[in-house]
Amino acid sequence: MRFTVGVALSPLDQLGELARTAEECGYSSIALPDSLFYSEEVSAKYPYTQDGDRFWDETTPWVDPFVAAASMGAVTSRIRFYTQVLKLNPRNPVLLARQVGSTAVLTGNRFGLGVGLGWSPEETRWCGGEFDHRGARADEAIDILKLILGGGMVEYHGKYYDFDKLRMSPEPSEPVPFYVGGHTEAALRRAARVGDGWTSAMIKFDELRDVIDQLRKLRAEYDRSGPFEIQAVCVDRFGLDGYRQQAEVGVTDAIVVPWMFYGVGFDAPVQAKKDGMKRFADEIMGKL
Repeated sequence: MRFTVGVALSPLDQLGELARTAEECGYSSIALPDSLFYSEEVSAKYPYTQDGDRFWDETTPWVDPFVAAASMGAVTSRIRFYTQVLKLNPRNPVLLARQVGSTAVLTGNRFGLGVGLGWSPEETRWCGGEFDHRGARADEAIDILKLILGGGMVEYHGKYYDFDKLRMSPEPSEPVPFYVGGHTEAALRRAARVGDGWTSAMIKFDELRDVIDQLRKLRAEYDRSGPFEIQAVCVDRFGLDGYRQQAEVGVTDAIVVPWMFYGVGFDAPVQAKKDGMKRFADEIMGKL
């Protein structure tokens, strides 16, 4: 099992140093969050907290994940980056293909795209997207992204998106992996059907185990085999035994915020976070 460092909510001037330390300590990837803006009012509940409230506020720092990946990629050589997860519906897929392809090329094929629909109607609508039928729109967007990133002259004529022949250059020299987020039946089906993996939000172990079983069945239903990533943010299994349990049920990539296990907060000095990353690598990763 691999370990990915989640850098959400960290001060932006710490990202480069955190990436370098993660690479030195043997973490496999950096998980990059996506939040476009903080609207004063929202017309939907946040789906991953019990009360539906957002756990951040209007002053919480968010950076564009493509900019973050390119910046951290420039000061590292091996560690990978992926969005966890990028909201598809506020974004035009043709423009998004340019961002994904550029980031993959600039990082030397060290970039993966984790995608979700986006939960906030305001984020989608105020960026020019449509919130209705967002599942079907996302399906077309994924098709378009894969088509353009595959290289060559391509065209697409769908229900929601339509364009004639075009080519973006340079295209990545390796396929960009797609990880599909979401806990709903539709999201799991999308992951099984078109994803190279599934990525979770905060989830308890029993639900995680059930989801992994469901994904196996769905992949068989779609006649898909081969490697498939399970990226998990499990909130109730920690320590050596906890991560062994996660691996046993099929988790391939545990997303962690290592310093938090040692009482270090999001706004702590970067050295304290680096110490936590090194300690977690020694105490957990080095013994699994």
